[in-house]
This record gives sequence, structure tokens and C-alpha cells, in this order.
Amino acid sequence: MSLISPWRADFPGILALEAEGQTYLDSAATAQKPQAVLDALLGYYAGGAANVHRAQHLPGERATRAFEGARSHIAHWLNAADLTQIVLTRGATEAFNLLAYGLEAEFQPGDEIVISALEHHANLLPWQQLALRRQLKLIVLPLDRSGLIDLEQAARLIGPRTRLLAVSQLSNVLGCWQPLRELIQLAQAQGALCVVDGAQGVVHGRHDMQALGCDFYVFSSHKLYGPDGVGVLYGRPDALQRLQHWQFGGEMVRVADYQAAEFHSAPLGFEAGTPPIAGVIALGASLDYLAGLDAAAVSGHEAALHAKLLAGLAVREGIRLLGAPQVALASFVVDGVHNADLAHLLTEQGIAVRAGHHCAMPLLKSLGLAGAIRVSLGLYNDGEDLQRFFAALDQALELLR
Repeated sequence: MSLISPWRADFPGILALEAEGQTYLDSAATAQKPQAVLDALLGYYAGGAANVHRAQHLPGERATRAFEGARSHIAHWLNAADLTQIVLTRGATEAFNLLAYGLEAEFQPGDEIVISALEHHANLLPWQQLALRRQLKLIVLPLDRSGLIDLEQAARLIGPRTRLLAVSQLSNVLGCWQPLRELIQLAQAQGALCVVDGAQGVVHGRHDMQALGCDFYVFSSHKLYGPDGVGVLYGRPDALQRLQHWQFGGEMVRVADYQAAEFHSAPLGFEAGTPPIAGVIALGASLDYLAGLDAAAVSGHEAALHAKLLAGLAVREGIRLLGAPQVALASFVVDGVHNADLAHLLTEQGIAVRAGHHCAMPLLKSLGLAGAIRVSLGLYNDGEDLQRFFAALDQALELLR
């Protein structure tokens, strides 16, 4: 099977890297951008940039329409009931911090926040620091041998003092879809809020927020083939009403004087200052681009490419796969080989992979590892990319051994 990607030519960055002899296999860190996204960015700036929500002149009205149009596209992509459920931030990390500060008043000393052992630092550190500030207990759900959150242990650990559950939809290290619906049901049975880190999961297929039932869902634009500097926070209306304002500045104010102020509700109340206008508009263009693709063809291509990746790793001696990855990525270590040394030799051969703890240091520590190699795939990758990777891997391992 040749595993040719019919969408490769849509990504100028991939073609430019290929011309330089580079093979890009790090899409879980950030994805390359289709031409439609680049056109949207240039269109906003070249057509006359203006601020949003605060001007009656034509450039301002045009920018506001495009910006709010992108919000509408995001709401549709997630099947949100209303576009006011979409808060636009400057990244997924900012969205998690918004939640941690915005929900702080919900907690009393001794309350519990539940996370899992596989969380990215963005969905760990804000809750860890909130627990320290408010004298809360941070409970960590263990994993089973395949890298899934252990539901039996979760049923034991999620209890009457649990006020919030925050878990990843798809691990950025192990590549496993987590049992979200079961976890959400366990938490909601205790009256707890549920936060889902969708940064990796949102890239693969459409996810219906109304069916999923979580209170908050967070993802970043740059992994979803959009620009960096943009994050999305979806919230259920009743959950958004529980948030306290955490950043203060222009446009989020309803009424202000020198002594006091009243603030907008979501979403504008949580979008203080000038937002990442061009990036939001271009994220809308990315969703338009993805919506125009054959979803079954994309899914089939990613699955076939992933299977080829796993098969190639399985036949090479001394390689240990982490977890049981299901889509788009694979993390591994090699017996007797340091991950940084291997990554260096791959880089010298033009292979771009990720090495290290992948912003999930506690998970790697729990596995007894200082780091691992991660190969992650985008819809623009093809079989030749993997052939180059495996040829470079074999050469690197021969040198290191």
C-alpha cells in the first residue's frame, strides 16, 4: 500500500520542508497549516486590519463579522447549542488557567480535584496550584496496563468530596482514547464539574459536546491545522455562569467607573483586551477546510498510516512501545539507547520527531523513564514519510548500538 495523501499539496509548509529534505513527524506538538489558513491570515492583514466589537467603521465591522463568524464555525464543529458557549482564548493553556482561577470560589479546604496519571502539564499544573492555594486534595486516577484510566479505581476514588474531574480525551504520549463517558457519569453522579482536555482528541473526528456531556472542553488551534496563539473553551451555559472573571481590561466591561465595574457574561466577559483576531479568523478557515474533506477518507488514511507505523516498530528489536496507541501517534523507547541521542541522529537525517517527557513528566516518571521518542502523524503524511523514518531509525540504531 502506497499510502499516498491526497491532501499533501494543500500544505505549503510540508512541501517546503520536503524540499529541504525534512520529514515532519511531530504533528501532535503542532500541525502544519493548509493554504486556506495562510490565505485567511493574509486576507485579514492585507485587507485592512481592525479591532473587533468596538468600532462602527467598515474595517471594524468587517473584522467583527469574520471573528464572530469563526466563533459560529467552532460552535457548529462541536455541536454546541449556542455560539455563546464558545470562549476564545490565547491558547489551551490559558483556557485551563481561566477555569482554575474562574472556579476557585467553588472550592473549600478539603475538597477534591481528580485528574489522571496521564495529564499534560497544561491540565495538571493549574489544578495542582489551585489545590495548593485552597488547601484541596489532588487525586490522581491510575492507569491500567494498556494506558487507559482504570475505571474500577476511578469509581473508588471519585467520591462525595470530589468537586471537579479534569481528564484528557486522548493522551499525547500514549495515544489512547480514554473512557470519557463513564468517567463523566461517575463525576456527575457526585455533583462534580467535568473538564476535558481535547487538545489531541479534537484533531481526529468530530466530537459532539451535547452527546459527550462534559461541562467544559478545551482545545488549541495550532494542533487542529490552525494558527498558534488561539485556544477554545467550550462550556455548558450553567457551568459558564459559575466562572468568576479572572482577567480584566477592555471590552469585557458592561459598565465601569473609578470605584466599581460590571462585566459581561460569557463569552465576552472572559475575552478581555484585544483578542487574537487574525488567528481566530484563520481557525475558522481551518475548520471550513476540514469540513470540506471526506471524513471517512481522512480517518481511513490516518488508520492505515498508523498501522504501518506500529507494524514497523514492532519488528525492530529492542523497541518498547508505550501503552497501546490507537490513533495518529506512537511513543517508544529503545533498550540501552537514550532518547535524546536517538533524536539527535534522526534530526541529522532530516527526521523531525519529538523526544523528552512531552510535557507529561509525571507520567514518564511513573513509567520509570526520563523521556521517550514520539512519532505523530498528520493527514498530510504518507507512506514515504514512514519509509524515510524507518531507514533513518535503522541507521541511527546501528550507530548507537
